[in-house]
Amino acid sequence: MAADKRGLKADQEGLTILARNTETLVWGMFAVSATLAGAAFFMDSSLLAKESALVFTLDIFFIWFFRDPKRRAKGPEDVILSPADGKVVDIRDNTACIFMNIYNVHVNRAPLAGKIVKMKHKDGGYLPAFFKDSHRNERNLICIESDYGLVRIVQIAGTVTRRIDTYFNVGDHVVRGERIGMIRFGSRVDITPPDGYTLIVNKGDRVKAAISAIAIRNTTGPDYPGHHAGG
Repeated sequence: MAADKRGLKADQEGLTILARNTETLVWGMFAVSATLAGAAFFMDSSLLAKESALVFTLDIFFIWFFRDPKRRAKGPEDVILSPADGKVVDIRDNTACIFMNIYNVHVNRAPLAGKIVKMKHKDGGYLPAFFKDSHRNERNLICIESDYGLVRIVQIAGTVTRRIDTYFNVGDHVVRGERIGMIRFGSRVDITPPDGYTLIVNKGDRVKAAISAIAIRNTTGPDYPGHHAGG
């Protein structure tokens, strides 16, 4: 029951249009744009007016980029959901690699309910996240111990990205489909299901966080309604 209530709370929080920790940037740019517009008016400066319009345009872009749409996980609790929006660019052993392009929602979500038992941040470079050599990039490992085994999620920074946000700490419990973090701009998320699971996505599939099924337990069977995880 507690998990259900928390899931409802997470769903209600989806009404917020901006991802967590981005309000300062968005409102700050709006303030700069308004200040420049005011100065342009009083000083009759076309240059300041153009600068105000440029900053305002960038602010609109950031509002769109940092959007955080309302979503609620559906389907059986043991079905692993995608932790990110994007395109499956590689399948390595039992790991699905999801590339988030600039037009994708960049908020990451928990694929299963459970307890965060390990987090490890590693500094590195900033190669394009779809490159195979991106294992050298900055990354953040999140391990969630669920009722069905250990799920490994790796947030990988891309070329433009210089910040990986994580909303939880070791010891915290997360609800399936709950927001767990965000990577700024083009980046990648890798997910490795527990033993006893089978990936049901293929290279080239498009997936959505908390909506698309990524893997099912071997006992679930191929007739699960979310078996084809496009999206």
